[in-house]
Amino acid sequence: MNQLLKIPTLLRGSSVASCRRLSNKVPQAQKLFQEPNALPVHVKGGATDVILYRATMALTIGGGIYSLYWLLVASMPRKKA
Repeated sequence: MNQLLKIPTLLRGSSVASCRRLSNKVPQAQKLFQEPNALPVHVKGGATDVILYRATMALTIGGGIYSLYWLLVASMPRKKA
């Protein structure tokens, strides 16, 4: 019975200790994204955000075109041999 009570205590202690080592980066991000410049939000994060935005747009447009292609193929009647 004592072993069952020790396990949650050990897990709780390790998670608290690891959380204290991390620094809070939220205030820095808030300052970055709330600056009154003319940049859109998806560009304010830097080159990584721009690359992720463009990749997402490319996949979205490519997936839309691919879906429309297969809808067109599915709507065509099959040729009878």
